[in-house]
Amino acid sequence: MSAPAFQSHDHAACIDSAVAAAAARCAQQGLQFTEVRRRVLELLLAEHRAMGAYDILDKLRAEGRGAQPPVAYRALDFLVKHGFAHRIERLNAFTACVQPGQDHSPAFLICRACSSVAEAEAGPGRALGQAAAAQGFTIEQTVVEAEGLCPNCADTAERDDA
Repeated sequence: MSAPAFQSHDHAACIDSAVAAAAARCAQQGLQFTEVRRRVLELLLAEHRAMGAYDILDKLRAEGRGAQPPVAYRALDFLVKHGFAHRIERLNAFTACVQPGQDHSPAFLICRACSSVAEAEAGPGRALGQAAAAQGFTIEQTVVEAEGLCPNCADTAERDDA
């Protein structure tokens, strides 16, 4: 799986594709993909970084949408529950899922300099899953978050050190 947050890509197509996938899945499952839920997903996709609920609320407020915290929290809860977004525990923030609707166990690569977040596969087929299986343990959920420097910030750091 690629990590769009750290790679050059057609950002508008990235957003359009993910929103269309979420809308289609909601229609298929009879879920209400409200304008606020759609907009919160678009905001998360536009940033490719983890955003706190109050960051999202500020953007919604600036657009003339709901101004109360429950507006953002309800939308985020919906997006996380249905696999369109993930909660980044370490940052108490949220990021859009790069594989919406697919059952997967992601690891999050968090840039400590620019706060961009990329999603990488860390599911049961990987080393942790193999170690758990060897112990007879069944993993139901994992949260893997790694902090470091994305390629852009690492390049900048190298130039600054030179």
